Amino acid sequence: MEVLEMTDKELITTTIDRYTDLQQIKKANEGHKNEVLEYLIKVTTAKLSSLGVNVEDITL
Repeated sequence: MEVLEMTDKELITTTIDRYTDLQQIKKANEGHKNEVLEYLIKVTTAKLSSLGVNVEDITL
């Protein structure tokens, strides 16, 4: 079985896509408290930060 690895650019792109999806869900949630969603956003933000991506420019 062959294992395929992502390049750094692919990993960053995929993680940004996940972050923007979560941001859209948060916006559609219309201010309702969702601890799981906030946790997922926090973790994804940390991952992007570790990859050198500033999320301030892509936050809704």
